[in-house]
Amino acid sequence: MIGALLWGGLAASSLLIGYVLAGRGLSTRTIGLIMGFGAGALISAIAYELVPESAIAGWGMPVAFVLGAAVFFSVDWLVDRMGGEHRKKIVGKKEGGSGAAIFIGTLLDAIPESLVLGIGLALGGSVSVAFLAAVFVSNLPEGVAGTVNLAAAGHSRRNVLWMWIAMVLVSAAGAVLGYDLVQWVPATDGGIVQAFAAGAMLTMLADAMMPEAFEHGGRLVGLFTVLGFAAAAGLSILG
Repeated sequence: MIGALLWGGLAASSLLIGYVLAGRGLSTRTIGLIMGFGAGALISAIAYELVPESAIAGWGMPVAFVLGAAVFFSVDWLVDRMGGEHRKKIVGKKEGGSGAAIFIGTLLDAIPESLVLGIGLALGGSVSVAFLAAVFVSNLPEGVAGTVNLAAAGHSRRNVLWMWIAMVLVSAAGAVLGYDLVQWVPATDGGIVQAFAAGAMLTMLADAMMPEAFEHGGRLVGLFTVLGFAAAAGLSILG
């Protein structure tokens, strides 16, 4: 359980790095390229870590995969309606922005990743380095974008910092929840949960992360996405 707590917190800690970078004048192009690299790494993690592990669930895997996408899409739509539509925008949007919605939306993105880390640790006895690295890198630009948009919504730097600290703690708790889910309920099918999370994560990537990366990073993002995918795939193979 302690391991799940630490790994979940570590994966989300790059949100704090993004917070620091947001105040250092990092160019939107650079952030877009980092976002593209992170997107490629997450796609690789989904392809090599989550889908193969969940395939043993038979027909339950594609059903859970699609259900995860549908649930994420629905909740994400509600968050957008609440004012969190631009939470991944690298350039802050003041109009209609809601700090609470941005925070909830970022939490929505983090939940599937945290659960997968905890479940994987409970089932395999060790954390997937490839998945951990993919989540860490993908959270970095999200921390930058979220900080910019929370500031645009009227929150002070101090308040934004505490929000990200809370997010790291919640992400750590989510990993513990995933770990305990397997420990408390032995009949729990980790593959089904992983497939559900994979569908949610892929929807998030296609809906917000990748379009934003290409908008600001330009054509070079395609290469960075491939590099991110290759790096995570290499870690999966070596692991």
